[in-house]
Amino acid sequence: MLELERASKHYESPGGAITAVDDVSMSVGEGELVAIFGPSGSGKTTLLLLAAGLLRADAGSVRFQARDLAALPKREVLSYRRTELGFVFQSFNLVAGLTAEENAAMPLLLRGVHHREARERALAALGAVGLGHRSSHTPAKLSGGEQQRVAIARALVGEPKLILADEPTGNLDSETGDAVLDLLSALPRERGAATVLVTHDARVARYADRVLGMRDGKLTEADLEPQLAISE
Repeated sequence: MLELERASKHYESPGGAITAVDDVSMSVGEGELVAIFGPSGSGKTTLLLLAAGLLRADAGSVRFQARDLAALPKREVLSYRRTELGFVFQSFNLVAGLTAEENAAMPLLLRGVHHREARERALAALGAVGLGHRSSHTPAKLSGGEQQRVAIARALVGEPKLILADEPTGNLDSETGDAVLDLLSALPRERGAATVLVTHDARVARYADRVLGMRDGKLTEADLEPQLAISE
C-alpha cells in the first residue's frame, strides 16, 4: 500500500543542512498497523509528511499503490490526500466554530460530496467512534478524548486506504489514550486500511502489528523494554 525506498529529506538551518529522514526504506500492507517509535526530533513527523505528499523527498521515492508521489501532478497529489488518505493529528486540528458532525463531514465536502450524503456519512462515522450523541457539539464542549475521536471519525469518513497518525494520544491521559488507540487500531483494520502511527510512547507502540524504531532520521530496531519497565 505504502512504500518508501531510500527516501531522504533535508532542511536548511543557520548551522547547515539537517537530515530529518535519512535513507529510509519501509513498506506497509493493507490492514497493517505499523508504529514508528522514537524520541522527539528523530524525524518521525517528517516521515509522515512525506507519506502524505505534503513534503517531497530530496532523494529516493515515496509510493502509494505503486504510484510515485513525486511524479504525480499537483492536482493528483491533492486528490490522493483528499480521497485515499486520512490524517490524525496530536492537536486534533478541529475547526472551533463547527460541530462534531460538520468537522467529520469536512473531507467529503471538500471532495464535492453532496451535503446530505456528507452529513449521513459523518453521523455514521461519529456513531462508529461512539459519539453519535455528541454530533451537535462544538470542540469547546467536548473533552480531549472526544475531540480526538471526532478527529478519527474525520480521518475515516472518506474510507481512505491509508491512515497516518501523528502522536494521536500525546494530549490525552493514559485511560483515554487507550480507548482512542482501541478505536484507531480496530476501525482501520476492519476497513482494510494501512495505518502508520508515530509515537515516543512504548505503550502506544505496543498496539501495532509491527514496530520500527527511528533515531536521527534513520530506521532502527525498536527497543520498547526500557521505557515499558520504567512505566510499570
